[in-house]
Amino acid sequence: MSEIRGPKRGVSVYSYGELYINMTLEDVMMDMYDMGASGIEILANGHIDGYPLLTDEWLEKWTALTEKYNIVPAEYGHWIEARMYQNKPDDQEEVFAILKRDLEHAGKLKFPVLRTKLPVTDETLLPVPYWRELIKRALPIAEENNVIMCPEIHLPTRLKSKMLDDYVEFIEKEKTKNFGINIDFGTFQNNFSNMKFRMPGLPEDGSPGSYPEDMIPLLPYVHCCHAKFNYMDENFNETTIPYPEILTILKDHNWDGYMVSEYEGEHKTEPGFVSEQLRRQHIMMKNILGY
Repeated sequence: MSEIRGPKRGVSVYSYGELYINMTLEDVMMDMYDMGASGIEILANGHIDGYPLLTDEWLEKWTALTEKYNIVPAEYGHWIEARMYQNKPDDQEEVFAILKRDLEHAGKLKFPVLRTKLPVTDETLLPVPYWRELIKRALPIAEENNVIMCPEIHLPTRLKSKMLDDYVEFIEKEKTKNFGINIDFGTFQNNFSNMKFRMPGLPEDGSPGSYPEDMIPLLPYVHCCHAKFNYMDENFNETTIPYPEILTILKDHNWDGYMVSEYEGEHKTEPGFVSEQLRRQHIMMKNILGY
């Protein structure tokens, strides 16, 4: 496990559109090891063979690979897919059962963070009204499995919003260490020329949803970040998201956690393209952080 105190570099397996086409999970870890990225995020329903089951065979394979390539489980991503049919109301017991199952899976796989995709009410990603009751009920299970549940905050959600105020209020009220926040760096995107349309809920004047300094009061509650990026040029610059400002704030405020790279650009299945993009991003992050 990395001994670095501060922002640490990882990769979300989601980035590799080539996975299961011309790459295996071992190829992904080998690529991560080669670029010096130690923390990994997997998406449960896409990367665990046989999911929603977690077989002993897959667990043994996973453990062997992480040990072989010195990879640290950083974040376990999942969705609470309780609405398989249109207009079907939430079955709150079904929702809780999914959350419980994935907390237990994350614990067995040694992931400290569960990127908790709560059911939402609309396209602005507002969580369902009963989210407090759901999370409070799951807190003992999260504690037992040494897992922190962290909703992901990304476009069009803003860091200065009632949603974030409610999350912080819940954490403080419950005095819990098992619920927190994942900030997706896409919320800081300030150039939308690569997008065919702007998401609903963003400022009409073309400004970003959030600014890097908006993170500062939230950092005590942030346990993982998605290092979203759209394209890295040949000079190791990401021109849509202000990485120097973001990473400098994280470093200067002694934030200690994993930033898992999440490539959202095109050509995801072109052999070698994503690997090159990730390497450029990690060179950029190393240059900014100094390690």
